[in-house]
Amino acid sequence: MIKQLMVTVLTTSVIFASSLSKDARDAGLVAIPADKAELAKLIDNPKNPITAEKTELGKMLFFEPRLSKSGLISCNTCHNLATGGDDGLAAAVGHKWTVNPHHLGSPTVYNAVFFDAQFWDGRAPDVEAQAAGPILAAPEMANTQKNVVATVTSIPEYVQRFQTAYGRDVKISYKLIADTIGNFERTLVTPAPFDDYLNGNENALNKAQKAGLKKFIEVGCATCHTGIALGGSMNMLGITAKYKYADVGDFKGNANGMVKVATLRNITQTAPYFHNGQVTTLKEAIKEMARIQLGTTLSDKDTASIESFLGSLDGRKPTIIYPVLPTRTAQTPAQNIN
Repeated sequence: MIKQLMVTVLTTSVIFASSLSKDARDAGLVAIPADKAELAKLIDNPKNPITAEKTELGKMLFFEPRLSKSGLISCNTCHNLATGGDDGLAAAVGHKWTVNPHHLGSPTVYNAVFFDAQFWDGRAPDVEAQAAGPILAAPEMANTQKNVVATVTSIPEYVQRFQTAYGRDVKISYKLIADTIGNFERTLVTPAPFDDYLNGNENALNKAQKAGLKKFIEVGCATCHTGIALGGSMNMLGITAKYKYADVGDFKGNANGMVKVATLRNITQTAPYFHNGQVTTLKEAIKEMARIQLGTTLSDKDTASIESFLGSLDGRKPTIIYPVLPTRTAQTPAQNIN
């Protein structure tokens, strides 16, 4: 009798787990592929295929502060790969300690390759186009295309690396520099226990995380936080109520009032939350999203359950060895902090 009861309980647990993973997929949640070849196809750019040479060069440029006017700011300054892929600030800080004039925070660069749109207003279609923006933005890196190209081409090691990556006759343009940074960013993928679970490992999530996933789907969070990025597409912010910090900064979304949905991957590491960084805890963020997007008041119990699931989205980051950057030459443009 006891043995039969144990078998029944075990069978019920397996059916629940299998049903839950199916519910997740039916809700539009997608796992990062476990198969490396499948993942490589997913993140690659046919117009500029990923290679080891491009990726290493892109990493160097990602960490290269001399791409900024001051020589102090690199891509990694606002998209810190040692933390959550962002800077942990409510609003980004750039050239001459300029706070973003719209009070916008820096989105994470981890898993950005999976986003349908880049920037909070979705104005860039991919990571290559996104990489080209901040270097030239006055409140960010404040440089010019001409100065960036002059800096890179004045350093023989960079010229040699571009030739190795793209061929001896390569023309080093600003676009190619940005595309190379984007090539590296495409590799910043963080598979998590959640992916292991959807890929067939029933034990990848604990009981509390599975219950949280079930609640996440039931409440309707997966309506917007969907796909492989669990976000990254465009949607309205404040469907059922006004975001309580909407008046901090002047950002109203794109021309249609749409805002990029933040990814939930590594969400425990990317506080503060929302585009203007006014929510400091994940608990408050979950409750506020339910209120303004779903018209629901979540209990503390349901909020904690969903938060438990979100912890399963903390991914395994790629190993990043800080690059040794080449020495400037007499032809390298002088940096300017003014």
